[in-house]
Amino acid sequence: MRLVTFADGGGIRVGVIGQDHSVVALNDIVPDAPATMVEAIRRWSDIAPRLADSERRAGAGARLDRVRLLAPIPRPARNVFCVGWNYAEHFAEGKSFRSAGAPQDVPEHPAFFSKSPAAVVGPDAPVRHPGAHSSELDWEVELAVIIGAGGRDIDERHALDHVFGYTVANDVSVRDHQRSRHGGQWFKGKSFDTHCPLGPWIVTADEIPDPQVLAISSRINGEAKQSSNTRYMVFTVARIIAELSVGMSLEPGDVILTGTPSGVGFARTPPEFLKPGDVMEMEIGGIGILRNPVVAYS
Repeated sequence: MRLVTFADGGGIRVGVIGQDHSVVALNDIVPDAPATMVEAIRRWSDIAPRLADSERRAGAGARLDRVRLLAPIPRPARNVFCVGWNYAEHFAEGKSFRSAGAPQDVPEHPAFFSKSPAAVVGPDAPVRHPGAHSSELDWEVELAVIIGAGGRDIDERHALDHVFGYTVANDVSVRDHQRSRHGGQWFKGKSFDTHCPLGPWIVTADEIPDPQVLAISSRINGEAKQSSNTRYMVFTVARIIAELSVGMSLEPGDVILTGTPSGVGFARTPPEFLKPGDVMEMEIGGIGILRNPVVAYS
C-alpha cells in the first residue's frame, strides 16, 4: 500500500493511493482515522484491516495531479537518522577527500549522524542553493526506512518486524560545511533548510519483504549520476536498525536514511555541484521517483 500526506481544499491530510492513481483520504474511508501519518503508523493495526479494499477503488478520490504531495512525514518529531559510508564504492570514491583522522577503511559499525527535522521537504518542493554560503551543493539518493514498532536493543534477526515502510530520500549536502568546517561533524553541512527531500509516498513493508534487492539511482537534469542496488549496502537495513537501537529507543515515525552509492558530485572528475535551475530525480525500484528543483537562495 502507498500512503501519502497531501494538501487539498480540506487542509493537510493522510491518504492512500488507489490502483487508478487517485488519492483517497484515510478519514474518508475510516471516519476516526488520525490526521497525521505518525498517528496512522501508531494505530496501523487497527486502521489497516479497514483499508483492505480502498486501494482498488477507482474514482473514489482526487487525481494525483489535483493535490499537492508533502513529505510523507512532513516534520519528523526527532532528527532524521542517517548512515554514512554504507556502500563500499561510495566510501572508496571519497577516500582521497577524507582527513588523516577519518577512517581509511570501511568501518566495522555503521557511521551514524543526523539531519534536522526542518530540512525535510516533499516531492517537487524547491531545494535552496546555499548561495553565498557555499557553491558545493551535492546530491545523494538513499533508501529511507520508516519505523513502525518502536523498541530498544532490537535483535537484528527481528529488526525488519519494526519497519512500517520505505520511501525515497535525497541527502542533499553542502560539502565544504560537511567536511572541513564545524570540527568535521556532518550535522551542519547536512541540515540546511530544505536539504532532506522525502517521498513521494511510503510503501508499506508488506510490499517490500526484502529491502536488499532494490535498484537505486539518481539523475540530474535527466543525466544518470548514480546507479546501484541496495544489495551492495555494507550494513543491511536490519543491521542498521539493530545497531541504532542499542541503548536508544526507536519510536514510531522515526526516519532512517541508509546511505548512498557512488556517483555523487564532489567525487567526480572534475567535481560537479548543483546550481539553481537544476532538477534532481532520485529513484528506487518498487517505490518511485522523488523529484526536486534547485532554486536560488533566499
